[in-house]
Amino acid sequence: MARKPVFDRRTLLVGGGLAVTALGTALAGSASASPDRTRPVRPVEAPNMYGTADWGARPPAEPVTLLNHKPTYIVVHHTVEPGNTDDYSLDRAFAISRSIQNFHMDSNGWIDSGQQFTISRGGFITEGRHRSIEALRGGTQHVLGANVANRNSEVIGIENEGLYMEVDVPLTLWDSLVALVAYMAAQYGVSPDLIRGHRDFNSTACPGDVLYARLPELREAVAARLGVPLRQPEPTPLLRPGDVGEDVRLAQRRLRAQGYDVPVDGVFGDTTRDAVAAFAEDNRMAEPTCRACAEADERGFLGVDLWERLAHR
Repeated sequence: MARKPVFDRRTLLVGGGLAVTALGTALAGSASASPDRTRPVRPVEAPNMYGTADWGARPPAEPVTLLNHKPTYIVVHHTVEPGNTDDYSLDRAFAISRSIQNFHMDSNGWIDSGQQFTISRGGFITEGRHRSIEALRGGTQHVLGANVANRNSEVIGIENEGLYMEVDVPLTLWDSLVALVAYMAAQYGVSPDLIRGHRDFNSTACPGDVLYARLPELREAVAARLGVPLRQPEPTPLLRPGDVGEDVRLAQRRLRAQGYDVPVDGVFGDTTRDAVAAFAEDNRMAEPTCRACAEADERGFLGVDLWERLAHR
């Protein structure tokens, strides 16, 4: 089944230019934070969090970096693999944490888990990168992770166990996600409009179409717990193989203007996918870096970071 267009017609100008409307807002929203950091009106209780010692983490390959500033964004991910298990046990949550750390250290060559926190399908919250709980409880420092390409000094990332492209998260996971994000927002003074998905920064489907569509609900729930007002950001557009229409045609015209041999037929096929991937490589765009991006085939996806580069070349 074809997906509906990812750009509202208001995002397009006659002649193929990009208007500062839905797409422009998405670009601006991912590039810079809202200056309004509203402090919570109500206290937020810390959820139960299991530290790295609890799940048997390996020591980091080198000391983690503790930044002397707060994160700007709270970023939601999904893991893709392991998939949507019915094992909601604490043992499973610990096993997932070990699996992610092993993958990040052994396959990616990172010093530790890339994300600061992980939530299992059973709703158990575990610390990912060492010292993340310590920093979060202190509320003034931020552990540098590796889960959003080119933005890691600005973000605190949460991996959510499972694949959420077509199915919803379990209630157990959702409740813990709301609790953890509300606590993060309270501790760091992050306005709920700065709760984002990975695709708001990089060309990836993470955290999945279904979970991404629930981010407005997550922001509302967090704002209610904090007792603060909320202004929802525009969703970030994403083009993928299989998409058709004027949105694709616009991308193809811009790619052709950069010298890539693609048809301008409004069909995101293999040729367009290869051109997008080549454009990303030629512009030395860093690949998205969360667990999901390593497990899913997202080569040639056209998201906010590539759109921004295409729009300004």
